[in-house]
Amino acid sequence: MSDKNDTPSSKVQGEGDYVSAKRFQKEETEFAHSGKVEEKAREAADALDGPEAEALEAARKASAEGKSVKP
Repeated sequence: MSDKNDTPSSKVQGEGDYVSAKRFQKEETEFAHSGKVEEKAREAADALDGPEAEALEAARKASAEGKSVKP
């Protein structure tokens, strides 16, 4: 990247990593406009009814409690 905000002195790490936030926003916007959102939503819904349903539900509950699940 050639953005002047990419210089080491302008990077704030932790909750304020501007470079990563900007990259995430760009990639999220590209995905939203890619035409793949409905397809991925169907895949996610199917996964909730498949063999990984129990693991996904455990991860959802843990996330709601601010925890993580070890694979």
